[in-house]
Amino acid sequence: MEVGPVGLLPTSCSKTDNRTMTTGEKPTQSTGLPADPVVQRNFYKEWVSSQGIPVVEDYFIEDVNSLELKPWVQKGGKGIFLNLIGTGDCNDAYICEIPPGKSLNAERHMYEEMIFILKGNGATTVWIDGSAKQTFEWQEGSLFSPPLNTWHQLHNGRGDAPARFLAVTSAPLVINLYHNLDFVFNNPFVFRDRYQTRTDFFSAEGRMYPARIWESNFIPNAANFRLLEWKERGGRSSNVRFELAENTMGAHVSEFPVATYKKAHRHGPGAHIIILSGKGYSLMWPDGAEKMRFDWKPGSMVVPPEMWWHQHFNPGTIPARYLALRWGSKKYQFQLAQNEEMEKDRREGGHQIEYEDEDPEVKQWFEQALASNRAGG
Repeated sequence: MEVGPVGLLPTSCSKTDNRTMTTGEKPTQSTGLPADPVVQRNFYKEWVSSQGIPVVEDYFIEDVNSLELKPWVQKGGKGIFLNLIGTGDCNDAYICEIPPGKSLNAERHMYEEMIFILKGNGATTVWIDGSAKQTFEWQEGSLFSPPLNTWHQLHNGRGDAPARFLAVTSAPLVINLYHNLDFVFNNPFVFRDRYQTRTDFFSAEGRMYPARIWESNFIPNAANFRLLEWKERGGRSSNVRFELAENTMGAHVSEFPVATYKKAHRHGPGAHIIILSGKGYSLMWPDGAEKMRFDWKPGSMVVPPEMWWHQHFNPGTIPARYLALRWGSKKYQFQLAQNEEMEKDRREGGHQIEYEDEDPEVKQWFEQALASNRAGG
């Protein structure tokens, strides 16, 4: 039954059989309106449920390498979804394993995807319809992004062990926005501004811009990438921001030395922080609430919720380094990032807490952690 535009309902819609309706009474078909209520759907969650693999929903994952994966028919490997609370349903993550000596199924999709190799080595083939395929090799620590809606297929280069990778995608936003899976997964449109079929697309030399921005389509190893000083965040930290495949999402790597910690800050949702080296902890809290503590090690992942303060601490024995996969390209503005004032003092309208303004307990807890480590605790 067709319904007229909102605001153009017939004047008789408030009456049934010429009598006034009572509270809670359902309208009948004589009103010209459907009798049943509107059913709200979440296409992304429906799609996730249809995949038949586990889903993790939490603030923190202790070790992404030890999560148990289940067979994922659509991918052709094993997988698990990571729908952490801090994403706010704006992006997601998953972990996938490629069986020894095998390849995943080829796929293309209308959402962005950044892939970080957790273990193993292999190769990825990328192409668009009617073009030659090109293949590049990767190893543990590699970071790349198949350009939007290109066909791509990942291959395990070892015959004796699975390869495991972590991916962060914009699937929740895109699938819910269009709520049409055929459009998302079977769309022939080619984004020629995002992918060029030149043979060096994944092997060309990257380019460094001001503000520590490195643009490249392939990062060989994020764990040993050379970083630049980032004194604004404190803790003698260093950092580089990555621009990948003309994405709206972005990434960065940060590192801070032993016995230091970074200033508290906040930003938009969906920053997936993966620990690459070191042992320490992070604090997270919304304004006016108690601080939550998460102890981490290599392989841990935490996602701060939207505009929650968070702060990272290294009381360990080696420098701490992490990779953040997130919204916030420096080339393409997107409001969800909310990171324009991250390095500005909150007293001046920014989103950073200077050391002198932090709660006294923050430093006390860190000194206790240092003392515990020195004592072998």
